[in-house]
Amino acid sequence: MDLAGRVVLITGGKRIGAAVALHLARRGADVALSYHASKAESEETADAIRAIGRRALTVQADVSKPDECRALVARVGEQMGRLDILVNMASVYRPTPYDELTEAHWDASLAVDARAAFLCTRAAVPWMRAQGGGRVINFSDWLAVSHRPRYKGFLPYYVAKATVIGLTEALALELAEDRILVNAIAPGPILAPPDLSEEDNAAVEKATPLGQWGGGDEIAKAVAALIDSDFMTGETLRVDGGRHVR
Repeated sequence: MDLAGRVVLITGGKRIGAAVALHLARRGADVALSYHASKAESEETADAIRAIGRRALTVQADVSKPDECRALVARVGEQMGRLDILVNMASVYRPTPYDELTEAHWDASLAVDARAAFLCTRAAVPWMRAQGGGRVINFSDWLAVSHRPRYKGFLPYYVAKATVIGLTEALALELAEDRILVNAIAPGPILAPPDLSEEDNAAVEKATPLGQWGGGDEIAKAVAALIDSDFMTGETLRVDGGRHVR
């Protein structure tokens, strides 16, 4: 897909999302970014996109709420004039010991990671149909696609990310006739958390066959590859430095 003049919506456009947004803008896309609380970071990314010469829009939205998912997509389509690509990156990632889990933890993960991806996609489909097709890219996790939960304390997160894989496959089938291709990316060690200790950082690098963190640009390149493909749909692509083979 030629990105010149296309409109992309990225939900949860912070850190890795910013790298994806800038990469697509450099290729000619106009980009809308949704954020929940990180307004300053989203505006900074939007300013960088405008400096490239592309249009940018930031929208505050709590995608755990169905009405806000629908309103988000409608605002982007109406203000940007079209919507060609949806990147569902919004996620809840909070470690919680098993004995402390509540229904609220479960609901939060499933609402943001899985339900919001479905609702935003459903709202985006009419806009994509109007253009003769489009792309939806969801975000799972390398653990979920490997079917091997390795870390305790992330039960709702793991289940939500596994759900995203099933959602991606089912949406790909439902939307194929509309030329809307639906795929997912399953990141591994991409960006180290700011508070990660040197010891834990070294442990991650040792456990990764390529021996390093990937960096946001690697996810951006994977997103671009899925956008470029005209014959890949229903796939979940691991970008994990080989973690799944060790």
